[in-house]
Amino acid sequence: MDGHVRRLLNRVSIALAAVATAALLQLFRHSSSSCLVGSPAYSSLSLAPFPRTSCDAASRRVVDPDLRLAKLRSSPRWRRRSAALSTSVFPRFRRLRLLRSSSRVLCVAAGAGQAVDALHLAGVGDATGVDLVDFPPLVRRADPHNLPFFDGAFDVVLSDEPMALTGALFPSRFAAEAERTVRWGGAIALAIERHIDLSTVASLFMKSRVVAAWNATLDGSAASMLILRKNSNNTKQH
Repeated sequence: MDGHVRRLLNRVSIALAAVATAALLQLFRHSSSSCLVGSPAYSSLSLAPFPRTSCDAASRRVVDPDLRLAKLRSSPRWRRRSAALSTSVFPRFRRLRLLRSSSRVLCVAAGAGQAVDALHLAGVGDATGVDLVDFPPLVRRADPHNLPFFDGAFDVVLSDEPMALTGALFPSRFAAEAERTVRWGGAIALAIERHIDLSTVASLFMKSRVVAAWNATLDGSAASMLILRKNSNNTKQH
């Protein structure tokens, strides 16, 4: 009786193994055929936030950063921001002798890198863009509350996003990091929402004084521009 049961169990095991093998072969054939380049189901770029299948993920194109930048440069908003920086912001810096072609500039909360690109076009070769999300080729990932740069590494710290400082999790920390990374005698330039009191913003910068402030339109939205200069000592001057 025991021998009969063992033979029956062996036959069942062999049958189950055969079924599992057949199922795996069928799954492999289906996956290989559905991932072909000519497959109509996966021949176009998916707009879903996440791939629905491994084949869907494999079919997604990686956009070349330079091609993406060229497309952004052709957009009206990019052109407006670049023109505003070139005509109403950078000339003020130059008149105050705070910006030169040899200047080292850090663009904080740089977004896609409009300010970095505009600086390059203006002849400033050493411009670095940082934001919480990297955006190659112009912007690398870094936290404005904890910048990965040495003290005094830059001649100018610029933020052309009006909500960057006021929308920061810790505005005072944002300001302190900007001051830390700019050299003594260097400049900090900020775009600020028009309804924000500039004196309140200036009070966050404990080692700098205001040297210029004016109303500006960067890309269709009204803002105020504020330029501060880091003093040559540790005390704030008014």
